[in-house]
Amino acid sequence: MIVTVTANPSLDRTIAVDRLRRGEIHRAASDRVDPGGKGVNVSRALVANGHATRAVLTTGGHAGTELLDLLGEAGVPVEEVPVSQGVRSNLTIAEADGTVTKLNESGPALRPTEIEELLVAAIAPTLDRPASWIAGCGSLPPGVGPDFYALLVERTRNAGARAAVDTSGPAFAESLRARPDLVKPNRDELAEAARTPIATLGDAVRAAQALRDQGASAVLASLGADGAILVDAAGVHHARAPLAGPVASTVGAGDAALAGFLAAGGAGPDALAAAVAWGTAAVALPGSIMPAPADIDLAAVEVTAAPDPDLVLR
Repeated sequence: MIVTVTANPSLDRTIAVDRLRRGEIHRAASDRVDPGGKGVNVSRALVANGHATRAVLTTGGHAGTELLDLLGEAGVPVEEVPVSQGVRSNLTIAEADGTVTKLNESGPALRPTEIEELLVAAIAPTLDRPASWIAGCGSLPPGVGPDFYALLVERTRNAGARAAVDTSGPAFAESLRARPDLVKPNRDELAEAARTPIATLGDAVRAAQALRDQGASAVLASLGADGAILVDAAGVHHARAPLAGPVASTVGAGDAALAGFLAAGGAGPDALAAAVAWGTAAVALPGSIMPAPADIDLAAVEVTAAPDPDLVLR
């Protein structure tokens, strides 16, 4: 079983327009509301592909109630931690050319007791059924210190599971000190954490190796249209796949990639191929819909054990 922990879940509304023109009235081509938050998306992707998971998340307010209803409809098992303030709502505007504009709320301020309850709840599912992974994902709401994921990694290790972290900023830097088994930055997060610009595949590999030097056992870095790299004790692998059609939405694609990686065992080039296949499938779907087996083309993924360091990233 794979447990996900989302301290700052959301209701995600996606509105599709032909082109966003600032200051003008638009008529939406379509709109949808999905349960959101990076860990929530990972669990949704796992459920869509028949893998056991449990989503640990905070809930509060009317948005929290709707979030739980949507997760129930999707068949996602939930371990909820009620908090005193309401869950946030996020807005994504998707243009026909693939441009995505996101407006994200900061989320509810958590009390110290609520933070501790969330950490306890993260480990609770392992008491009933051993978890192979506990993945802490996403931004942290007000009131939660940057050491949250480091604490989660330590408690995960004590519970006998492996720890994955997908976040950014100070929380990402702090988590490395606890030596997580896996971190999953995107290109921008990788550059920020390694404090280096990333223009080529070689730059990305060196940045990932810097994160391993800081404590991460393995780095799965998503590189958008250029696929993803896996840097671990076994070496460096690069994987990419062609898009079968136009980009519908990039929201949640990185979360789908992490889900695919963990579902495929969480290590090695086969898991990397699954990550790219799941992530590529996600960008062809509207909003933050997670791909199902019929959407995923593992055979289209090309994995390279000696990637070209001079490849210029798009």
